[in-house]
Amino acid sequence: MRPRAFLLTVLSLILLALLGRSGQAQQPQPTEYQLKAAFLFNFAKFIEWPTQAFTNKTSALVIGILGENPFHDDLARMVQNKLVDEHPLKVMEIKEFHLPADMTNCHILFVSNSEKERLPEILDALRGRPVLTVGESDNFIESGGMIRFFLEQTKIRFHINQDAATKSGLKISSKLMSLSSRPGS
Repeated sequence: MRPRAFLLTVLSLILLALLGRSGQAQQPQPTEYQLKAAFLFNFAKFIEWPTQAFTNKTSALVIGILGENPFHDDLARMVQNKLVDEHPLKVMEIKEFHLPADMTNCHILFVSNSEKERLPEILDALRGRPVLTVGESDNFIESGGMIRFFLEQTKIRFHINQDAATKSGLKISSKLMSLSSRPGS
């Protein structure tokens, strides 16, 4: 089995386990944002943050949601009682951009589409900081975001801006890079 197919299979199995689905036909399919929540959770496993990004080796790994929360409670439920490298996961909602300190206290920041008008300002405030930025807007990568979700037919795909991540002190696993779609592919 090719590495990409293997990783997609593993991620699918993890997603099914996390969502408590048994794979039975009568079970409803996960929603787009339940799948994206699973991706966010799994991104945390494939990113290496600089040690100074955490106050200690067991402090929380914070996933922030800036703007409207399209995940509702799904992301918080998914990460509840989960650890990544001894760090418990925590979800924090940030309703408005006026407090940049809230964003810099995150390790992963999902920038909701409700904030696309402010995207350049948001990404400028985070430039050089060890915060993995994830979004969905068309110009997210070009504006300096690190991971952009997009739909390809009915499948969720993502692009990675490794240069932006590296400049912020983040190391993205080659395994995650291999799952990334290339722009235009």
